[in-house]
Amino acid sequence: MSLSNSLDFSSDTSAPAHPAVLEALAKANSGMAPSYGSDSETSALKSLLQDIFETELEVLPVASGTASNALALSLLCGPTESIICHREAHIERDERGAPEFFTGGGKLHLLDGEHARISVSALKTACAAIDRTFVHETPASTLSLTNLTECGTAYSPTSVAELAEIARASGLAVHMDGARFANALVTTGARPANMTWRSGVDVLTLGLTKTGAMGCELIILFGEARTKYPELLARAKRSGHLPPKMRFISAQANALLSEGLWLELASNANLVASSLAKTLQDFADVSLAHPVEGNEVFAHLPENTLRLLQASGLKAYPWLDGSVRFVCNWSQTPLDVAVVERTLTTTA
Repeated sequence: MSLSNSLDFSSDTSAPAHPAVLEALAKANSGMAPSYGSDSETSALKSLLQDIFETELEVLPVASGTASNALALSLLCGPTESIICHREAHIERDERGAPEFFTGGGKLHLLDGEHARISVSALKTACAAIDRTFVHETPASTLSLTNLTECGTAYSPTSVAELAEIARASGLAVHMDGARFANALVTTGARPANMTWRSGVDVLTLGLTKTGAMGCELIILFGEARTKYPELLARAKRSGHLPPKMRFISAQANALLSEGLWLELASNANLVASSLAKTLQDFADVSLAHPVEGNEVFAHLPENTLRLLQASGLKAYPWLDGSVRFVCNWSQTPLDVAVVERTLTTTA
């Protein structure tokens, strides 16, 4: 299935659901099933994830990325503590204060680093300054890494491990926002275990909505964080994010995670992004704002080029750094890139 031959690079959340997801939903819709996660789909999902991540874990499926991030962080950060993240992180830029709300008042401690990756030096400085005995401070309890970052770049397992080691030495838990986790895995060639718990990650919010689901995000607890699962359930219920018909969210995840479909779809999106980046750079005065390490391209375009593409139907967001963000998704093909090239060529 594909909706090719368009100029819609607005977001991977704008993409259709993959046919396998729709088929899985139809199958899950047969007959009665226990509610709130006591169903066979959710049980199968946990087993599947344990195979993929090569370890024991706990998982809670929810419907939105903001809910998954905010709930996960509320387990790790209290109301008088803070969460260290990059200043371009999704939890800072795009979640309307949800982490602060769900933690009951915890704040975000913003750090810098090129291409939205937290720098080692910035994290060392922030951790060295933590003083939990100083009543006027809001000490950090958690490090949150976004992979892919909000600039479309990837942390390697080595980078994750280095940052996590610094955080853990200061008593911080480690959260990973994996809204585009599959794209990061494809780019780095990493095993899911190596990108997460083996590198020091306690909690992963694994996004599948951007990878072909209708609406499916997974809060995954590793290691000692698994003991917080009852508290996670309680917080999800209290906030209205404990799905009564959880089988339908779990069914989407099972369809994508089985036989590596999620990685196949992420790989396709990444390849389209690489092709798009090359096509854009073939035209004069077009430059990339960030390396293309996933399914996003951030390009600085001349005003007349941008106007031309918009007049031809381009949907892409202007970004804060002055670039234009193009997001590629699982359903696109080289034909979509050819439309961009043809549009530019006809008026060059």
